[in-house]
Amino acid sequence: MAAAVTGAAERAESEITTCSPQPACTAAPHREALSAEDFLEDRDTELMCPRTVGELMEHLTEQNNTLKEQVLTVSSLPPKVSAALSAVEDARCSLEALLQREQLTFNMLHKHLQDAQPWMDKLEQTCNQVDFIERHMKYLRCLQHIEELSATVQQCLMTSSAWEAIRAVDSMAALDYGLNQSRCSHLQNFLQATLSFWHKIMKDRLTSDFEKLLTQLHWPIVSPPTQSLTPTPSCQETEGQLELLVGQLLALQTSPEWYLTQVLMWMGNNSAFMEETIQPVLDRGRTTLSAKVELCRGLLSLVQEKVASDASKLLYDDVLFCHLVEEVLQFEKELRSNHSYPAELPGVLHLLLEDAVLQKWLTMEKKMAVEKMDAMLSAERAWSSQYKDISDMDDLKAPDCAETFMTLLQVITERYRTLPCPSAQLKFLELQKELVDDFRIRLTQVMKEESRCPLGVRYCAILNAVNYISTILGDWGNDVFFLQLQQTAVSLGEEAVPGGLGIMEMGRLASLEGSLFDGLLALLDRLKGDMLGRLLDFLMREIKEKAKPYCQERWLSLPSQQDQSTMSLSSTACPMMLCVRDRLLNLHQVLGFSLFHLAWQGLAERLDNFLYQDVSSQCSLNPPHCYCSYSVSEQSDMTRDCAGTGDPPPESALNELGVFCLAPCDVLILLSLRTSWFPS
Repeated sequence: MAAAVTGAAERAESEITTCSPQPACTAAPHREALSAEDFLEDRDTELMCPRTVGELMEHLTEQNNTLKEQVLTVSSLPPKVSAALSAVEDARCSLEALLQREQLTFNMLHKHLQDAQPWMDKLEQTCNQVDFIERHMKYLRCLQHIEELSATVQQCLMTSSAWEAIRAVDSMAALDYGLNQSRCSHLQNFLQATLSFWHKIMKDRLTSDFEKLLTQLHWPIVSPPTQSLTPTPSCQETEGQLELLVGQLLALQTSPEWYLTQVLMWMGNNSAFMEETIQPVLDRGRTTLSAKVELCRGLLSLVQEKVASDASKLLYDDVLFCHLVEEVLQFEKELRSNHSYPAELPGVLHLLLEDAVLQKWLTMEKKMAVEKMDAMLSAERAWSSQYKDISDMDDLKAPDCAETFMTLLQVITERYRTLPCPSAQLKFLELQKELVDDFRIRLTQVMKEESRCPLGVRYCAILNAVNYISTILGDWGNDVFFLQLQQTAVSLGEEAVPGGLGIMEMGRLASLEGSLFDGLLALLDRLKGDMLGRLLDFLMREIKEKAKPYCQERWLSLPSQQDQSTMSLSSTACPMMLCVRDRLLNLHQVLGFSLFHLAWQGLAERLDNFLYQDVSSQCSLNPPHCYCSYSVSEQSDMTRDCAGTGDPPPESALNELGVFCLAPCDVLILLSLRTSWFPS
């Protein structure tokens, strides 16, 4: 329609020019086409002629009729187009209705959650009490079970029921293994003391019976055999007794660790004798040998042979293999600490580095860790913090599942920390990194399920878990042990890490600018950023909904600042600001300190943009509500002029009024909204 009006004006101009006798009309063909308004303004004198005005009116009337016909033609669209437009309009109305229903449902759900929060808190307190009582009941039942097994062993020994006594001792040993990872140290110590007590009594009794039987068999033979004066028991009866005693001794000594404990006892019992009696003799002989160390070396040769044999036999028994590894690690620790065995001499750990044994160990570590991850994520208190009531210890607000997982990784570290082979340590490190990535994926899956409510307790707990793991891994990157492994990885090159290290990464690791956990930290930071973004987007949608009355406020009707004795918040802005206050308080309560710091900064930035772009820059302003009264419309020219004269630039006027964050172009936009200011 605009094009038609312009065309009509041009044709009218042409006809007026043709019928006009004025000499000035001869210049019209050489000029660009003018609008009707410009033409009428330039030719006021020519339009004074009645004939010219009449002809112009006729042509304009004709063009008006033509335009009406075109409008009617355009409005009569084809049926398909009309149907499509109608369908689009219906879809728009349906969408608005759905959005209104969604907002209504959300408000109802939010109100329901707020109303149910006191009940949830009370229920959580009750559950905590029940959990506390349940743990005590389990503790007491375990203690009762130990006492029952001890009474069973005693009763069986009194009735000479050796097999029943051995089974009770085995049950006690299995219970001890089950409590191996427990934090109930007093209960575990009591169980181990009870087990050791009955084990020694059973062993002494069976040993005595076995020695009596050997005496009857005249063994050991220390001289040529002679005719015995006493009748020899029947061969069948002797074989039966021998088979019974050997079977009972073997059954009593089914655990791999009994000989390790025995060797440590021998070392401790003979330590004083070696130092006080043998060592002075060696010193007088001017030797550098240590009697205590030589005794340990001799006993270790027996242990090494036995451990190597047991390790190869237990490769297909997961429970006994794991127990053997734990006992060997504990034996090595006591050997080095309690018996001062030199670090340069081999102990028994190198026996666990054989290819088959090491691979089995890695497999079992991964299997047990995955099982524990499944258990910790499905636990009832997985997403609650055990330190939530202790503010000094809850800066990160890490949920139980994250703390338990990092404790699991720390236990794995302590197990392989003392290995004498750095390349084997790197294999365990890669296993730990694989477990961290697996846990990250599990957290991501749970997060997607909770992303519909980013302000929920579980969503924030997941965010705290990601931040906690990232913080711990960052600290590990600066730990001396992991820094040493990092240098080992650099020296070994592609052999150290599966897939190898790139040249850039190798250089960063060598210069200590990066750590072995950089790849995991990048993935965790990406997840943390994504979760924070979702949370802030959700917050801003809620804040914008609350800010609608404020956005629709007519600022022209507001009283000026001079007419108000004290400044106050607009009533329409109160719901928005209350929403900001409540949400920040909620985030402060559920997020760790560092995460809350990032959250409020991100919210402040988004709120600034919203208030500027969707509120301030869209409203007309009275002079009292402007940022400043200084005109910067000629900013570029004035800056050029001031550069030569030494005068301050126009931005200095903004700075004097406390405006530092707005660019001059943004100030121009705000100034253009002033109702009392018109550019020259």
